[in-house]
Amino acid sequence: MTTVLVWAGVALIGGIGSVSRFLVDRTVTRRLARPFPVGTLAVNISGAALLGFLGGLALSKDAALLTGTAFVGAYTTFSTWMLETQRLGEERRTWAAVANIVVSVVLGVAAALLGQWLAERL
Repeated sequence: MTTVLVWAGVALIGGIGSVSRFLVDRTVTRRLARPFPVGTLAVNISGAALLGFLGGLALSKDAALLTGTAFVGAYTTFSTWMLETQRLGEERRTWAAVANIVVSVVLGVAAALLGQWLAERL
């Protein structure tokens, strides 16, 4: 049974994850200044690596909920990735839209595997 304290932790840690996403996306986007959504890509790849790492650890149910679901779930952003991809398509930047999908999936899976591999070595 999930306690009130765990639910409060999910709300707090989820908030921290979403603010972290905003800061990372903004920092990467400003530094690279590209029309391609590099900020979202950086967030989602780093989130995949972190979730793979957490998945490779023997965490309790509550710890997995707080770290994986609350933090990483709020940090990563599937919906923004899809919206940005759709907008690239609307702008007739088909290759950029396809690249956003392919690069995100390939690097995301690789990052998750790397994170899990690192955690298993601890």
